[in-house]
Amino acid sequence: MAQGVLGFIDTPKLGNRRPLGVMWCADNGCFSERWEPDPWWRFLVANAADADTCLFATAPDVVGDAAATEDRAGPWLAKIRDLGYPVAYVAQDGMEFSSWDLWDEIDCLFIGGSTAWKFGPEACNLAGVASSLGKWVHVGRVNSERRFRYAQAIRADSCDGTYLTYGPGKNLNNVLVWGRTNQQPALLDATDVWHPAPVAALERPG
Repeated sequence: MAQGVLGFIDTPKLGNRRPLGVMWCADNGCFSERWEPDPWWRFLVANAADADTCLFATAPDVVGDAAATEDRAGPWLAKIRDLGYPVAYVAQDGMEFSSWDLWDEIDCLFIGGSTAWKFGPEACNLAGVASSLGKWVHVGRVNSERRFRYAQAIRADSCDGTYLTYGPGKNLNNVLVWGRTNQQPALLDATDVWHPAPVAALERPG
């Protein structure tokens, strides 16, 4: 992380202290069925002093449901930006049918959704639209080389997963090898470049 190869994904209930000076993003913790907005919002407010170093903060979503995500996220987009964070919107199953033109309201498209949808043409096309508009593209749940290569293929800027949590001594080397075989410039070496090395590879608490 100190070298900028990996980053840190922070959540309201993570419990691990974020190292100073590392790449980081703020996830919302909505993967838990017991999600409540107040702890998440307090978390963003408490970390707002570091918002200018945050790659993105995700608006709340509903796993696998684009319509419900639109209803849940909509009221928070401007509030997140008002705290100084770049705003990430989580793409979920069915977003390709949405008539809501949200692109001016967000800075990052976070590819979520079910496994089948995430790695299908719909999510791929949405990632292409986001990239063409200059939005950051992030892919969640990248826990294998195959998924890492998929993130490369759709020109994602970053990805995250729990891969390093389980057997970090072995798996860290695998992740570093995946990154070294990427011919793109390293993340943050220059403007307007991409690199799908995991921005975060810490366990999502649940």
